[in-house]
Amino acid sequence: MLQALREKTSGWIALVIVIILAIPFAFFGMEQYLFQSSANYAAKVEAPPSWWRSAPDIWPVRKAFWVSQEITVDEFRSDFESARQQARAAEGDAFDARAFELMENKLRVLDQVVDRSVLALAARNAGVAVGNARVAEVVSTMPEFQVDGRFDPQRYQMLLQSRVPAQTPRQHQEEIRERLQMVLLPSRVAGTAFASPGQVERTMQLLGQQRDVDMALVPAPAPDTGAIAAADIQAWYDSHRADYRAPEEVSIEYVEILGDAVPEPAPADEATLRTRYEQEKARFVEPSQHLVSHVLVRVPEGADADAREAARVRAEEIAARARAAGADFAAIARAESDDEGSKASGGDLGWLEQGLMGETFDRAVQAAGPGVASDPVLTDFGWHVLLVRDVREGREVPFEDARAELAATQAVSDRERGFNELVGRLVDQVYRNPSSLAPAAREAGLPVQKAGPFIRGGGEGIAANPAVQRAAFSDALVQDGTVSDPIELETNHSVLIRVTAHQPERERPLAEVRDQVVAAIRVDRARQAVLAEADAAVAELADGKALADIAGDRSWQHMALPGMRRGMPMPSAEANEAIFAAPEPAEGGVSAGRVLQDDGSIVVYAVTRVVPGDVTGAGAEERDMIAGQLSRMAGDEDAMALLRALRKQMRVTTIEARL
Repeated sequence: MLQALREKTSGWIALVIVIILAIPFAFFGMEQYLFQSSANYAAKVEAPPSWWRSAPDIWPVRKAFWVSQEITVDEFRSDFESARQQARAAEGDAFDARAFELMENKLRVLDQVVDRSVLALAARNAGVAVGNARVAEVVSTMPEFQVDGRFDPQRYQMLLQSRVPAQTPRQHQEEIRERLQMVLLPSRVAGTAFASPGQVERTMQLLGQQRDVDMALVPAPAPDTGAIAAADIQAWYDSHRADYRAPEEVSIEYVEILGDAVPEPAPADEATLRTRYEQEKARFVEPSQHLVSHVLVRVPEGADADAREAARVRAEEIAARARAAGADFAAIARAESDDEGSKASGGDLGWLEQGLMGETFDRAVQAAGPGVASDPVLTDFGWHVLLVRDVREGREVPFEDARAELAATQAVSDRERGFNELVGRLVDQVYRNPSSLAPAAREAGLPVQKAGPFIRGGGEGIAANPAVQRAAFSDALVQDGTVSDPIELETNHSVLIRVTAHQPERERPLAEVRDQVVAAIRVDRARQAVLAEADAAVAELADGKALADIAGDRSWQHMALPGMRRGMPMPSAEANEAIFAAPEPAEGGVSAGRVLQDDGSIVVYAVTRVVPGDVTGAGAEERDMIAGQLSRMAGDEDAMALLRALRKQMRVTTIEARL
């Protein structure tokens, strides 16, 4: 029988069956079996290649041809921390750190990072390129790099070196280039939006609209003092249990390690400093600088051949004038230059180093003789006539001149090394005694301190630090009771913590929150009573009764406001918004409603007449302003529509477990 089975399964029928079974594995999930991914990303964006935009989303094609961009966990955490700080600053004491950690918030932040990656991939596929001149223009106009309203190369270099990590000008310019490439597509789409004359006129009519309104103010309810049945208390508690939960709490003990705990290192000897000098010699080379002025003859983007030739001829004429005997280059620049940034100062660009203005510009500066106007040089901006007024030759700073800086840098390194060695000794003690901080504290001669109990987003001092909070509420420390890894708060400032007590989020029994429940019922009962009274007044208005009579019957304050305008905070911003959101009244009727205000009072209103804004006297400037605002709004929506369309064309993989 076994022989017969072997013969049956080794023929052409068996081969066909194997092929049929292999097809779904090849296209739907075979990669899960063949490839074990070692990637550690929070999300991944994949797109068809530019040369095959209709490439199908099936594994072999996607694996072989699609382009991709990964969003690392560190990149997500950086954006999430920035979002947290913005929310904390905006909400102040109302900020709920626990709610902010919810997955929906993390996904919202990740979605923003994904959008950036989608735009970056789309720009790459579209062949978007940003020239050196455009990058240089953006860098030169960034406020942080300007002194007295002008770009300062020395400040530029200094600020880049002070960043963490430090950047070279080329690295910074590549970062700017990537940002410009990313926003170029949506900005160009947004720039095509426009507003029609009819839209502008309708908007102006709405903005200038006036409404005749009758209003009555229903005072805030008096405190409720009536009896509350036990059944009502229980019912309220049962329907609002989420409002009466005690938040999760922890208590910790910790050892705080500061740089002051490390003895001051001995000054470095001569040999150490000379070794460091040789290793970091590139830092002590001052590049050559040129003091440059220029006259720019701009070539408009998309200019035809005649316009480009006219610009070249004009640049040649300016260069000839600038080389003439006794020519005043600054005066020529003030009269002829198309560069508004340097024109008023006679074309002065200040001291320039190589790498800032682009390769073509740099080569021309290097080739130019001091004091002699150059031949016109073409860049992405247009034609430049250059004048090198002075040159600072590059030089190597000798060891003796760099000694003080080397000694200071070595002292910082020695202090950091001493601090790290101290932290390392403490970590060794923690490995030997993972459930106690006492041995580590003895090793460093530091006290074991306590903090808590505190909730997420609460605490003071060390306990309020976000990194400490994440560790203190982590499952590993809560469940195991072990000492944490060193948590770096800032340079030469770390802390080791251990959770000593944990109280999970819990439901507080009715007996514990009874007073709060009773107070909430009283507030709600008083509010519902006054709302019912206001609703009755609105019903009477609908039946044709005048608001003045209704207010008189109830001793409410009544006022008539003819010609109310949109945006007037009368009697409050919320009331004004509701009044202008109400539909236009029918002929001879009213459009009525009520608005609950923050202080508990209620505004009952009746719109009796609507007058459209008069646009006949509007000037061209006002119309242009409205048209510009409408165009920007439409452009923003078009850019968002582009982003949504691009996302549909791409594959986004999100790994929530890594957030």
